[in-house]
Amino acid sequence: MKKLYVGNLPFTATDDQISQMFGQHGTVHSVALINDRETGRPRGFGFVEVDDDAVQTMVQALDGKDLGGRALRVNEAQDRPRTGGSGGGGGGGGSRW
Repeated sequence: MKKLYVGNLPFTATDDQISQMFGQHGTVHSVALINDRETGRPRGFGFVEVDDDAVQTMVQALDGKDLGGRALRVNEAQDRPRTGGSGGGGGGGGSRW
């Protein structure tokens, strides 16, 4: 499976609506539309997990497609670089004699 990034979504978009749209071009395994943590409002983007062989077809068919007056941005999602925790800190000060 691969993950597609879907941006510039109208704030009224639903998981079912996106699943149906992408499902016309291949198998959709999951849809995750992202909401703001504090307000709970949609942030206008999400991710769709699809079969590997459907990625190019979906990107070509749906990138730029109008949904709710907005041109969708569809491309293969890039993994976030992993950070190494808290980044380490300086050592202790030690005492001066």
